[in-house]
Order: sequence, then C-alpha cells, then structure tokens
Amino acid sequence: MLIKYLDLTAQYRKIQSQAEPVILDILKSGNYCLGEYVASFENDFAAYCDTKFCVTCNSGTSALHMALLAAGIKEGDEVITTTSTFVATVAAIRLVKATPVLLDISLKTLNLSTDSIEPHINHKTKAVIAVHLHGNPCEIDEINRICRKYNLILIEDAAQAHGSTFKGVKIGSVGDMACFSFYPGKNLGACGEGGAVITNNSFYAEKLRMIRDWGCEKKYIHLYEGYNYRMDAIQGALLGIKLQYLEEWTELRIQKAELYKKSLAKKPLRLTQVLPEARHVYHVFAVMTEFRDELKKYLYQHGIETGIHYPVPVHKQPIFSGVCKSSNNMSNSETACGQLLSLPIYPELDDNKIIYIADVINEFYIRT
Repeated sequence: MLIKYLDLTAQYRKIQSQAEPVILDILKSGNYCLGEYVASFENDFAAYCDTKFCVTCNSGTSALHMALLAAGIKEGDEVITTTSTFVATVAAIRLVKATPVLLDISLKTLNLSTDSIEPHINHKTKAVIAVHLHGNPCEIDEINRICRKYNLILIEDAAQAHGSTFKGVKIGSVGDMACFSFYPGKNLGACGEGGAVITNNSFYAEKLRMIRDWGCEKKYIHLYEGYNYRMDAIQGALLGIKLQYLEEWTELRIQKAELYKKSLAKKPLRLTQVLPEARHVYHVFAVMTEFRDELKKYLYQHGIETGIHYPVPVHKQPIFSGVCKSSNNMSNSETACGQLLSLPIYPELDDNKIIYIADVINEFYIRT
C-alpha cells in the first residue's frame, strides 16, 4: 500500500467540472491580474471569516509583510512571536527591518505560551504575531487582552488555520489583522501561490490595497512604499470555487483526526492538545515521539509518506543569528522540533488507510 502525505490531484477532481470553464473564461478575457473573480473571492472570504474586509495578495509571506507595513512597524520596533513556526513569520518582521522577539511554546498546544508575553514587552514593543500552528487555535482572547492592555497591534498568523474557531469566534476576526496563505497544500489552497489579509479596520484595508499595488492610490500616484503583491485572476477564481467546499473538507479533516486519535490511543505517542474552546482544523496532524526519525523511516518502508514541521526552531536558524531576541528558555520548542512527526491527513484520505497507518505504528513499537 502506498499512502501519499498529500494528494492534491484528488482534490482537483472534486472541482474540475467547475474550475476548467472558469479558467478558460479568464484566459479568453485577457484580464489576468486581480479583476472580478479576485474581488468576488475577497468578499466571500471576508464573510466566511466574519470580517469586513479581505485584501488578497500573492503569498502568505506577502500578507504578513503587508500587515506589518500597514501597521506602521519599522526599524527599531520589536515584534513578539513564537520560535516554533515556519520561517516566513519571522522573515516578514525582518522585511520591515524590525526586531523579532522569539518566545517558547506550550508543549500541550504547540502554540505561543501566553505567560511569556508580558515579561518581554518594553517601550520598543509594537506588535504581537500570534501563530495558530497546524490549525490549532492559540489562546487568542488572552493574547488580545494583553495587546489591548499595552496598546500593541495584534496580527494573527492564520496561514494554517482556515476555518478554526476559539470560543465560537472565527480565527482571524479577533486581531487587528490576520494573514492567510493559500499555498496549494493548505486547507484552502490555490493551484499556485496566494495569500490574504483580513481586517475590520477600513484604514488598514485601504492601505493594504495600495501596498499590494506599488502603494498606488491611483495609477502613477504612489502614497506608500508598496510592492507588486497582486493576486492573479485564476487563483482568485479557483479559491472562490474551493471556498464553497471548505466547511465540508474541514469536517472530514476533523473526523479523520478523531479516527487517528482513537486508533493511536494506546500507543506511546504524545498528541497535540486541543483546548475545550477551540476548533482545530488539522492542517497538520502531528504526533510527538522520541523515536521520530526511526518511526518516519519505518513508515516509509511500509509505503507511508510523512512530514516534519519544523525540524529547526527559528532561534536556531543561522540566518537569524544576531538579528533576533529570544527567551532564555526555549526547551519546549526544541523538544517539539526534535520529536514532531506529521502523519497524512486530507479530506480524500480513506479511513482504512488511517487504520493501516495506526497498525504500522503499533508494529513499530512492538519491535522497538
């Protein structure tokens, strides 16, 4: 049996009959950048996230960069975030020449430890980027309370959290801005690159629209430092189609995660804790084990592809040496990065394959 870590072609077959006529219509139209399909998706995605505005762009990294620029973050400012994240979160802070302040995580949820935030706030602190890792919501209400207390901008990195909720509130609707990635493997993925910033603030929304298009208020009139971060029309159209299925796909992910949990209940693995108030959307289903590399190899030998997200915490990445501040204790992040293994999970994954994966894991521990 061969089990892919991710099968994007299976998802495309679901939307093929809707997608191909739309793609052909765009190709015939000659309108390949932004346009009506992108605008329609922006309206629909803002409504889905319970926010007023959505400004699309060409990647999740661009979305983070745009949000920081819109918030006025600049050189000399400090931005607090987690060290257990994809490097783009921190790279975006460096793109505006601010200083990332990297903090440790909770080993239970793998998200930013809220207790660590206030001790690292000083007069240079201007923003917090809260990452909802793997689609598991962090304690966004507590982080928002801290940000309001100290008058800090709160940006949610929701690149993996499309459709997540905390206390019944959509992730992305709490912070001043929230950033999404539509990289193909995401829960809501384009057939190429894409990203978006959502917000309830009309000033931020207007500034974001200008930043993604060279800072233009109108053609050749540049009010802000901007970039060519526009979304292309085909990606906007495909995302609009896929958005119609996102809730169905999300429920399937949750069901498959529950099957994993049931099937692995008696295995010596640590699973990510989901807070009672949270809806985890399982962009990644990760397990922790001291035998991560050995288990990964054993699964591969039995036809099962797996992933590792992420093997090196940001504070140990050579490129960020000397340009970031970090907590003195990063033990939880270092433990997680050394032990996390991501198992296949996607809406089209057959339940029998999940049971097979669990059986192979059980065999591994019997032999170990």
